[in-house]
Amino acid sequence: MGAAGDASDANEPRRDLPARDDRRGAARGGGRGGGAMSNILAIAQKELKGYFATPIGYIVIGMFALLWGWFYYVMLIIFNQQSLQLGGLEGGNADINSQLIRPLFLNASVILLFVLPLVTMRIYSEEKRSGTIELLLTSPLTDVQIIIGKFLGAMTLYAAMLAITAIHVGLLFSYGNPEWRVVVIGYLGLLLMGGCFISVGLLISSMTKNQIVSGMITFAVFLMLWVINWPASFVGPNTQNILNYLSITEHFDDFTKGILDTKHLVYYFSVMAFGLFLTARSVDTERWKG
Repeated sequence: MGAAGDASDANEPRRDLPARDDRRGAARGGGRGGGAMSNILAIAQKELKGYFATPIGYIVIGMFALLWGWFYYVMLIIFNQQSLQLGGLEGGNADINSQLIRPLFLNASVILLFVLPLVTMRIYSEEKRSGTIELLLTSPLTDVQIIIGKFLGAMTLYAAMLAITAIHVGLLFSYGNPEWRVVVIGYLGLLLMGGCFISVGLLISSMTKNQIVSGMITFAVFLMLWVINWPASFVGPNTQNILNYLSITEHFDDFTKGILDTKHLVYYFSVMAFGLFLTARSVDTERWKG
């Protein structure tokens, strides 16, 4: 009975949300912007709690930390062997930025393909499966507030995953000479790539009530964004430019080199905005069906 009770609590979308009267009071007292922000944060908090009310939050963080740690360990051994041949971690021609940190970020981006579908597959699908989506859609909250709140909840979990890995990277500063710029911009690239994946996963989750189907389709779309430019060298220059621009990895590469280019920022924020916009349309369709 206890386990069943915990599960039902995790599926209730409005327990931690402000009551209808409280929201109206917040809007009157703090202005419309303040009331909207409190609603968004309440949704984000509820979403974040939902991850840890079930094993999924712990599984996702543990899986990401384990895979990151494995890549870190293997690449550190390889780099140490190379650097010892060139005079030590700080000596010779060994470049810790290009030979260790950059490959580490590139491998971390691969992990996102497998981990983030687990984060997004339940966001809306579980609401639909349990029937609580009707309660959410008939609440005074707007679709935009719900979507942004759920997005921020998932992003907070993802940011926590990245924060754990900073321990490994921080150790490199004790024994080597990595550049802060490369590390900071590399993490920014991972955060933006994850934001794109989460916005796409949020859209797919809003279209089905089956979490497994949501996760599988999300992974397939992630993979398509990953490999879409692979045939670029076999097509004409115009098509090649289009495929390269659509590729999420093409825009991530400069981040791993410590290069911050506005065209990459525009791409990532555009994908996030487009994904959230389509999610709003999907949820709006669900509201009219109801």
